[in-house]
Amino acid sequence: RTPGNLGSGHVGGMMSGKSLLLKVILLGDGGVGKSSLMNRYVTDRFDSQSFHTIGVEFLNRDLEVDGRLVTLQIWDTAGQERFKSLRTPFYRGADCCLLTFAVNDLQSFQNLSCWKKEFMYYSDIKDPERFPFVVLGNKVDMEQREVGEDEARAWCEENGCCPYFETSAKDDTNVTAAFEAAVREVLAAEDQIDHALLSSTIDLHGNRKTSRTSCC
Repeated sequence: RTPGNLGSGHVGGMMSGKSLLLKVILLGDGGVGKSSLMNRYVTDRFDSQSFHTIGVEFLNRDLEVDGRLVTLQIWDTAGQERFKSLRTPFYRGADCCLLTFAVNDLQSFQNLSCWKKEFMYYSDIKDPERFPFVVLGNKVDMEQREVGEDEARAWCEENGCCPYFETSAKDDTNVTAAFEAAVREVLAAEDQIDHALLSSTIDLHGNRKTSRTSCC
């Protein structure tokens, strides 16, 4: 649960007893609680006086999900436009993106599409259709809501059926569940890719097939 060394973030084969390094990035408007979510999950602390992130920060946490050992490298990014040139180089190598808004801030919800587009542009991911996103509606502890749960879930359905979690870093609501869901999304996507590669490149006689994508 301590800050770790920089890693590639790419998912690779996991040998027994070794941890798989996964890089996830928190994106969203400034002030929606990205830093608080990361700190709650990694250190189990909440600081109501925390300042806006400048550039990027990251923390590591080791965990086990469905029998697999994982080192989750969580990157927290500055949401303000003036920090765009500082944060975007760190999108490369990400395995999952957690798009975050505050349920008491309608504008932060409306900006989710912009954040997703920015990530897709700068991350240079190879398969945009398969890349895992998770959406977090943070600050559910606040009394005044501007975004309803149904509205948020509808957005997720329209944008690739992303998993959606209503969270509170302050009350520790669904924080662990959200990050573990991100891990499961990455592992599921990677398993699909591994299966597709295996089935499309080797036949029963050990001969290489052509690069056709047809499964016939």
